[in-house]
Amino acid sequence: MEPIIQPSNKQEFLNNLLTKENVVKEVKNNTNQLLQVIPEIKPMIGFEHKHPHHHLDVWEHTLLALSLAPNNLNTRLALLLHDIGKPQSYQDDQDIRHFYGHAEESAKISREILTRLKYDENQINSICKIILMHDTPITDEDISANKSFAQQLFEVQRCDALAHNPEKNAKRLEYVARMQAIFNENKYGCHK
Repeated sequence: MEPIIQPSNKQEFLNNLLTKENVVKEVKNNTNQLLQVIPEIKPMIGFEHKHPHHHLDVWEHTLLALSLAPNNLNTRLALLLHDIGKPQSYQDDQDIRHFYGHAEESAKISREILTRLKYDENQINSICKIILMHDTPITDEDISANKSFAQQLFEVQRCDALAHNPEKNAKRLEYVARMQAIFNENKYGCHK
């Protein structure tokens, strides 16, 4: 039987889990405890995308995206939760499944989770905004308005894009390369 995580230790458990070097191995080894902390994850496990742009189920896609992330708590929290609303927001169209509004649903669920776990309101707002915008292209205006936020959003978008079906990923990868070049140019004073 897995140890029960006390409510006062849930945020600490999640922070420790997500900042491990081999985050995916740690998540897999501690899935039962993670589900105690965030039971909303359970519907993601085994939930098929049924879409040509995805080759993994929602949970495995999330884990692959997490495996590509730098060791940054906010980036990894956003990636862990970025598609948590997909099981509640899908629409089947014959053989293809669509997820219209999943970013909004994921941000809403994430806000409830992070509030319950007593994260700082500024951190919650930032993570939920990243989740809300994870499928929205970053503009020059976004970068000019808040370079740091745009860089964090890009990291989530990069990891998410690389976790999509490699056979159908050309457009996303072009976007990632274009944005990486913009950030590497340091045009907006962003750190390389």
